[in-house]
Amino acid sequence: MLTSSYIHIPGIGKVVEKKIWSTGTRSWDEFLERKHELPLPCSKSEKICQGIEESMDRLEAKDSEYFATSLPSSEHWRAFRSFSDSVAYVDIETTGLSPSSSKITVIGIYNGNDVKSFVSGINLDDAIEELLKYKYLVTFNGARFDLPFIKKEYPQIEFKHLHADIMYSLRRIGYIGGLKQIEEDLGISRTEDTIGIDGLEAIRLWNRYERGNDDALDLLLEYNREDIVNLEKIIKLTYEDLMDYTFESQ
Repeated sequence: MLTSSYIHIPGIGKVVEKKIWSTGTRSWDEFLERKHELPLPCSKSEKICQGIEESMDRLEAKDSEYFATSLPSSEHWRAFRSFSDSVAYVDIETTGLSPSSSKITVIGIYNGNDVKSFVSGINLDDAIEELLKYKYLVTFNGARFDLPFIKKEYPQIEFKHLHADIMYSLRRIGYIGGLKQIEEDLGISRTEDTIGIDGLEAIRLWNRYERGNDDALDLLLEYNREDIVNLEKIIKLTYEDLMDYTFESQ
């Protein structure tokens, strides 16, 4: 979808982008081949051609920061496949809902192969170095919750990543509610041990762990692991539908 996008080019908005799509032109290569046939002023067409050439160079160089800056944040999902070799699925657990009065207890990071769990009082600080290995982050409600919490505890981190907060993109195609509800709607199941656990219960599990119950931590980490592994399942299951919706809503 990134190579069908034009709204990251300076001076090009969604109206022009949809006009291009309406002609059946769905890729940068097709635009360059058909530029003289498209119903655009020559000056606009030339500006887009220049933008495409720069975009191609940036994409070949895997310059994620360029697209993170130039694409509207609500459209970062479009770059998922182009940066699928450097994705981190991220979810945190906390002692409460407010970054000003609560602390992170767990940061879970999944790269599509390995799950890494970072726990307060053990190795939480190591999560920051791990996050910086990736170009693209996927979260659920991370723009309002996970990333602000991380930034509050680790102000030195600069989130220059592309970031798909799939809670918002999923709403466009009819998936409303929390992560667990959307998992259910998509037929994604959880293990018997974690069914019914929610954010409030996650806080209780941490409190039990602090009182010496190591099994409570194990269950909390399993719950967090399923959150991040399921983020990958969700974005892969819904990506085509989101693309179709974006093209068809012209």
